[in-house]
Amino acid sequence: MPGPLEVVAADAATCTKCRLAEGRRTVVFGMGDPSAPLMFIGEGPGAEEDRQGLPFVGRSGQLLDRLIHEELGSSRQRVYICNVVKCRPPENRDPKPDEIDACRPYLQQQLDLIRPLVVVTLGRFAAQWLLGTTEGVTKLRGRSYPFAHGVLIPTLHPAAALRGGAEPLAQMRADFVRAKVALAEAGVALS
Repeated sequence: MPGPLEVVAADAATCTKCRLAEGRRTVVFGMGDPSAPLMFIGEGPGAEEDRQGLPFVGRSGQLLDRLIHEELGSSRQRVYICNVVKCRPPENRDPKPDEIDACRPYLQQQLDLIRPLVVVTLGRFAAQWLLGTTEGVTKLRGRSYPFAHGVLIPTLHPAAALRGGAEPLAQMRADFVRAKVALAEAGVALS
């Protein structure tokens, strides 16, 4: 019998609530531990994610995996990874407000079912949507914000670190350490 998260994923798999459904190969719902204390939320799937049906599996995903390992001492199997929108925007353009609104119930259900203690947003869209702000991620990052069952920690998208070099990568590392500290303060250690 499928668990509650699998039921939501099955519902999302047939979603046609917005125009993103027209061009997708697959819905990229999310992956990882359904009881993870740490959740990563990105913007939307790219081409490789659309092909494989899994979030963050391209170059950005390789960097994310490396940072999870190096800074958190863990793996993607011990956390939960998803995106604000579940279908790839054409040409990797920014998701439009109506597309984000169409996917809002799926992400909200993921948050409600997983109940992470720490949420790390990857890039501006997830940070802005979850914090209800228009402030850019470079101004938001570097701090923790009260959120749902714990804290939210905005950081740069891995693609920005891949493009930007040493400084953005160092900022991401610092934000991952902030997440590790927040987990430790909550009495949780990832392994």
